Amino acid sequence: MSGLTLRFEDGTVRVDGDGDCPPFVERDPRSGTRRASAHRYADLRDWLDERGVAYDDRVLDTEPLSGLDSAYELREYQADALAAWRDGGNAVDGADAAARGGPRRGVLELPTGSGKTVIAIAAIEELATPTLVVVPTIDLLQQWRRELEREFDRPVGQLGGGEQRVEALTVSTYDSAYLRGDDVGDRFGLVVFDEVHHLGGEGYREIARLLAAPARLGLTATFERPDDAHEVVERLVGPVVYRISAEELAGEHLAPYDVKRIAVELTDDEREEYEHNQETFTDYLARSNVELRSGSDYQELVKRSGSDPEAREALLAKQRAREIMMGSENKVTRLAGILDDHRDDRVIVFTAHNELAYRISERFLIPAVTHRTSAAERREVIEGFRDGTYSRVVTSNVLDEGVDVPDANVAVVLSGSGSEREFTQRLGRILRPKADDGSGLGERALLYEVVSEGTAEKRVSARRR
Repeated sequence: MSGLTLRFEDGTVRVDGDGDCPPFVERDPRSGTRRASAHRYADLRDWLDERGVAYDDRVLDTEPLSGLDSAYELREYQADALAAWRDGGNAVDGADAAARGGPRRGVLELPTGSGKTVIAIAAIEELATPTLVVVPTIDLLQQWRRELEREFDRPVGQLGGGEQRVEALTVSTYDSAYLRGDDVGDRFGLVVFDEVHHLGGEGYREIARLLAAPARLGLTATFERPDDAHEVVERLVGPVVYRISAEELAGEHLAPYDVKRIAVELTDDEREEYEHNQETFTDYLARSNVELRSGSDYQELVKRSGSDPEAREALLAKQRAREIMMGSENKVTRLAGILDDHRDDRVIVFTAHNELAYRISERFLIPAVTHRTSAAERREVIEGFRDGTYSRVVTSNVLDEGVDVPDANVAVVLSGSGSEREFTQRLGRILRPKADDGSGLGERALLYEVVSEGTAEKRVSARRR
């Protein structure tokens, strides 16, 4: 008879019986049993196996799936990525682990348009185990569900977007997975986290802790985060086991591309107002002995502004300077020239703020997609862009990730953050392979980055690139 019995219970692995356990299994004074966080299930099993401790494993309530047969054929780099995940990033030391069903944990970092979904589908097909796919947006929820239903010809469950139905293959938003994790944590052998960088958020990381799934796959265009949350993701999903850049894929698997950086001057009135607001902000920092070395320092300043009127005025001045810098008149004038040069191309214009997006939409009579745009209107605009009704669209961050944007070949970044991820995602919107022109490389994509000269935006541009 087994010395230990392992069961799933409310987002934990409950250990009943006598026998040695690793340090992360702790005594629960309420039940008198021992428990570990559900995400440590694979670690617990490995620890017991290595020491020959007998146990009765009743954690997962799953059955192998049959009939999973995808039509996709992996490209060489996609097969390499899958192998790296299968072997935990180490093809030599990982071979034995893969043979016994592990490690199959880790993050794949590939650019937008390179087929991360295809790799995940191959992983699902290979493991043939019930799988939960966790995504950040309703758009991605619907895209993943359609893709899984098309590839595997079976019902796909959905958690979020008005539905709460669990199937052997289920897609969930991060929010719904957070709410249902302790309910469904024993139902899946594999969990796929799309846009896995979201998992580093303070609340969302609980999703991974509540799920017992021993196989874990994270997908992202760039693993960069402004904090140390990537370390949390590595503990919960695994490290980055495969990474390839847009530069490495351009020309063969992605469209070849060029980046043009255009500097424009502020008008005299804009320059005067910009300098005045910048001085208001920097003078306050100097008087108050405040140093901004990190995002947390800035958050402290925001908290201080709640009780310090001068701090509030300094932050407002900083915001006004930023708006001038990012939405200068000469940027919009330069955009007119770019749109005229590319009247026969498909163009996406990216901004950092809704106000600039609507200003551009009104001036050039092109549809805008922002956080204020309804789901129905967003679908109408994207479908119109796909079928050629619209040849250009302007957006404020909404199309950076989580939306299946039709192919474009020109992008214009009028304003944005210093985030490498944001820049990579925007570049990825124009990198899907285009029709071959006979050269073997297809049509070249082009990204314009328009920057206000003599402002902090030059540093922002350098940081994201």
